[in-house]
Amino acid sequence: MSATTLLIVDDEQAFTEILCQRLTRRGFIIKTAADGRTALQQLQEEASIEVVILDIAMPGINGIETLRAIKMDHALTEVIMLTGQATVDTAVESIRIGAFNYLIKPCEIEDLLAHIKEALKRKKEREARILEIRMTPYISSEKRHEMIAAILEE
Repeated sequence: MSATTLLIVDDEQAFTEILCQRLTRRGFIIKTAADGRTALQQLQEEASIEVVILDIAMPGINGIETLRAIKMDHALTEVIMLTGQATVDTAVESIRIGAFNYLIKPCEIEDLLAHIKEALKRKKEREARILEIRMTPYISSEKRHEMIAAILEE
């Protein structure tokens, strides 16, 4: 089994470096981006990224806009919002758009790890369900599209 690749998107370099070290020690492959635009480019170039850990307050494209773009172009990629700029509105908006969860900095590494594992589990389950639908021969293409869209919207 290959190691899981995570993308950490945060403009706070010191925070990103520490988080990278802690997650690398636990066997993850880590990619980083300091802003939303760079994160979206990396997702286009790196098909192996499975979970994104995304800050909200960043220069340029903020975390909410980045999340929206990720969910539009990479619907199966799970996104965990991790921010020091927490508000009820941003939490609700993030979950509505499709974030797996919303955590507040600083958070315990064990809490983050538990969320990453759950996000990976959800991603793999959704991928398996989509594959099963694609492999079922008697479903019309319209129905197949409808069923896959429902999974992606969960």
